Amino acid sequence: MSDSQRTFAFPRDAWAAEGDIESLARNLVDEENIDIIVIGRPVSLTGRETASTSEADELAARISFAVTIPVERIDERLTTVTASQQLRQSGFSGSEQRRRVDSAAACVILEAWLEAHQ
Repeated sequence: MSDSQRTFAFPRDAWAAEGDIESLARNLVDEENIDIIVIGRPVSLTGRETASTSEADELAARISFAVTIPVERIDERLTTVTASQQLRQSGFSGSEQRRRVDSAAACVILEAWLEAHQ
């Protein structure tokens, strides 16, 4: 999530990419007054697509079909590494890091998108 000026990214609990993701996305868009969704696109370090890329593309397509706002994709290479480093530097224990890393990586992804769109 970001602020209304699209300046800062804030963590939110991560969702499992299974079940009725379409309804979850629609409800979140309505409840939070969201006007764009940014989804990370996992590729290998060389930029090649992987099995995870296909899964993320399918998830983005499902969400895009379910909502009436834009769904944008952004390269998410090394975001989990960056998020883990940030959590470690913030003093979180190993188990807390593992519990929070997906939400923290989502913030890194959104921060990159926000920076690219200022």
